[in-house]
Amino acid sequence: MYRMLHEHYPYAHCELDFENPLQLLVATVLSAQTTDVMVNKVTPQLFARYPDAAALAGADRDEMETLLKPTGFFRAKTNSVMKLGAELVERFDGEVPPRMKDLVTLPGVGRKTANVALGNAFGIPGITVDTHFGRLVRRFGWTTEDDPVKVEHAVGALIPRKEWTMLSHVLIFHGRRTCHAKKPACGACPIARLCPSYGIGETDPVKADKLLKFELAPGATNPYAASTPVLPGSPTAGASAPAGQGAVPPATAGAPSQPRGIPTSTGATAS
Repeated sequence: MYRMLHEHYPYAHCELDFENPLQLLVATVLSAQTTDVMVNKVTPQLFARYPDAAALAGADRDEMETLLKPTGFFRAKTNSVMKLGAELVERFDGEVPPRMKDLVTLPGVGRKTANVALGNAFGIPGITVDTHFGRLVRRFGWTTEDDPVKVEHAVGALIPRKEWTMLSHVLIFHGRRTCHAKKPACGACPIARLCPSYGIGETDPVKADKLLKFELAPGATNPYAASTPVLPGSPTAGASAPAGQGAVPPATAGAPSQPRGIPTSTGATAS
């Protein structure tokens, strides 16, 4: 199931914009209860005004609250970001530590946020159990656990560690684009024949296509598509991965009769 989804979304990646570990950590904290799109609208101005941990720690609270207001819960988020900056300065010389045990001690940072930072800023594999990931792995029958930490460990036992970061991207992409919470597009799902939850959503292919979101939506332009020719029956063929992401050959029309094994991404792994 993962291999087929990986082929369907060869360009899956972290959808938060960032240039360094601090920016990604802050952006992930801000993404709670809002969308990555909204966070990406806010962070350019935020990071231009407060470019490092010391600047975040010494920010004018009213000014930061105004900047963060579009993301919701802006007072709490302002408090977390300012405290985060202060803790980084005081304990880590203003740098984001590349260790789970240190990250989870920081204000506003839990295992999910830590795994986002580790996997995408440091190349250290981690499983990001957000609402999409948790929903999908339970629908897939990979686990019955509800607790995010238990989900992380259960799924981690099924998938090679080097794939954990890409696995997170692929499942989150699928959850946002196809396997929606309320009305999944079962009839347009690349793993329909393997999914034990097939049928909980729209199974008619034509109607299901209309439920697809973002670059998969009918008539939408895939922003990740390269200028290379597209293989017949493969909407993601020719897609190129963003910097740092390992693309794999796209799926062609029709699912293969036998799985070919889990793909190998080119992302860095921990030593």
